[in-house]
Amino acid sequence: MIKFLDLHAQYLSIQTEIDQAMAKVMADSSYIGGAVVEQFEDSFAQYQQAAYCVSVGNGTDAIEIVLEAFGFVPGSEVIVPANTFIASSEAITRSGYKVVFADVDPLTYTLDLADVRRRLSSRTAAIIAVHLYGHPCDMHGLEQLAKEHGLKIIEDCAQAHGAEYQGRRVGAIGDAGTFSFYPGKNLGAYGDGGAITTNDADLAQRCRMIANHGRLEKYNHLFEGRNSRLDGLQAAVLSVKLKHLDAWVEHRNQVAAYYLSQLTEVENLVLPQIASGCRHAFHLFVVRSKDREGLAEFLKEKGIQTGVHYPIALPKLEAYQYLGAPDPMMFANQADQQVLSLPIGEHLHEQQILTVTEAVKEFCMQRAIA
Repeated sequence: MIKFLDLHAQYLSIQTEIDQAMAKVMADSSYIGGAVVEQFEDSFAQYQQAAYCVSVGNGTDAIEIVLEAFGFVPGSEVIVPANTFIASSEAITRSGYKVVFADVDPLTYTLDLADVRRRLSSRTAAIIAVHLYGHPCDMHGLEQLAKEHGLKIIEDCAQAHGAEYQGRRVGAIGDAGTFSFYPGKNLGAYGDGGAITTNDADLAQRCRMIANHGRLEKYNHLFEGRNSRLDGLQAAVLSVKLKHLDAWVEHRNQVAAYYLSQLTEVENLVLPQIASGCRHAFHLFVVRSKDREGLAEFLKEKGIQTGVHYPIALPKLEAYQYLGAPDPMMFANQADQQVLSLPIGEHLHEQQILTVTEAVKEFCMQRAIA
């Protein structure tokens, strides 16, 4: 079986480091907060080229906390891509704001700048720039748009640990970056976890207070906040993994480069593209096929696991029926029937990558002849 993701193999490759780091936390009984969490926040801020990092309980909390910290007028509109995980949009609604879906670029699957501009209104307060699948958004264009209209930019980096735009790490380009450390991410914990990065000292302090019951010191609550904390064991795991992240992302790029070189001439298969000046983190390698189900089943029969991210575009979900009928012309509302994620990660070796590409070519060739 060629696994889509192999977290056990990853653990075995760094087992000694992980075991020692977790044992130290348990020996110190430093389970909530403390030096190990502070150390990770400092290291991650430095890695992301950000002035501040605030660790939180998960990636969804990270977005909600940033939105709360900005304190927009209730009912303000926040633009979010139509093709992403629901966490990006539900955080908007749960914060008291209105979701506005914008289309995505067919090549990079990130926000379509022209469509974002069309969705602007007098009530627009922010844009959530999701670096989907690990490819950075057009941050230069979004920054110009935000400057013109006085908008905030939140970078949703849940799939983009290690991605770069014009030589800058994503997450420190907009007003704030939000990260998930769900186990399957490029930088994943052994449970839930998340973080906020920013270069704004006041925003960082506000987010830290919101995440810690509205306080900076024990029992001195300046307002009501919430409980959203990264625990010591997860911080220890993440600190170890952070040292390996660049090597893992580089391996993902090598796998992606091989896929692209071997599949570029294959008929009836659309491959992902990398925009100029971007370092793709390749959290996912997503192709498009009009016979997605057939291709997935064929690969399964060959012992190759695949995934679908995401099978239902957000505007088509029952949760958003109140916004009206989804636009059938929106690319995101069409692509959800075609996208398929191939195996990618540091667990793959050369023969496995070759097996995947040969199987994809075999399927597409059979369909072309038929």
